[in-house]
Amino acid sequence: MSETTHDGAVAVSLPPAAIPSADEGLSAAELAAKYGLAVSGARPGLREYVRQLWDRRHFIVAFATAKVQAQYTEARLGQLWQVMTPLLNAAVYYLIFGLLLGTSRGIDNFIAFLVTGVFIFTYTQSSVMSGVRAIAGNLGLIRALHFPRASMPIAFTLMQLQQLLMSMGVLFAIVLMTGEVPTWSWLLAAPALLLQSLFNTGLALIVARLGSKMTDLAQLMPFILRTWMYMSGVMYSISNLTGRAPYVFKILLEVNPVSVYIDLMRFALIDSFTAEQLPPHVWPIALFWAVFVGVAGFVYFWKAEEQYGRG
Repeated sequence: MSETTHDGAVAVSLPPAAIPSADEGLSAAELAAKYGLAVSGARPGLREYVRQLWDRRHFIVAFATAKVQAQYTEARLGQLWQVMTPLLNAAVYYLIFGLLLGTSRGIDNFIAFLVTGVFIFTYTQSSVMSGVRAIAGNLGLIRALHFPRASMPIAFTLMQLQQLLMSMGVLFAIVLMTGEVPTWSWLLAAPALLLQSLFNTGLALIVARLGSKMTDLAQLMPFILRTWMYMSGVMYSISNLTGRAPYVFKILLEVNPVSVYIDLMRFALIDSFTAEQLPPHVWPIALFWAVFVGVAGFVYFWKAEEQYGRG
């Protein structure tokens, strides 16, 4: 006979005749300890969990690559939408904010400034949105196979990174067409993107756990992300906006992790975006957000490993 416990695990109870006389009177926990039994799907230790993820690194890469290739198979333009979507968004923001609202005033090379902000923010936005559905949208695979569940949000973040890397060629082309010349500072784009990827992965792990229980989070998240975008200096200069603003307000906008990564990418690619426009200690801030959110998100997700796919 079997019954389902409160956490969704299946507990098996044997009839009295099936229990050896020497074991009569022992509890289920004592019997399990005596015969070396373990709960099916029990959460492994953190170090073991990391080892299991590393062993499945090929699966994570293959899954992300397959998702990228299949994402636009039904669209006539196919993979071009990976580039066209942020470009169309940038065109709309240029019309509304650059021309109508005049946020381009005081910003040299506003087109490169805007497109860089849109591409970098889209990377975080897409990572969060795919992370929300990473568990809830793949319950069939999760229930059918045994593997570390963190593989799913990590794979979806890797998928968004692959899409961004394919789009970076277009970003570089636009920056060049606006008059920028490649310099050694362009190499700083690599560490900035690496730190943002670690930050995005931790964020995807957090929302993946939340989204596995809060099914309405996927509907709420676009509003949260849109608000975050307006606070991240995607279409305007934070230093220009906060020139006369309260000091606390300025600090909050400057340490906003997405605006930090956008500023680093602009500093790397745009000559007119100088170090004076960066917030103080920008690289330590970027490193802090990457390590803190990456590690905290991973541990937070791992804590609920036994719950994913249950119920």
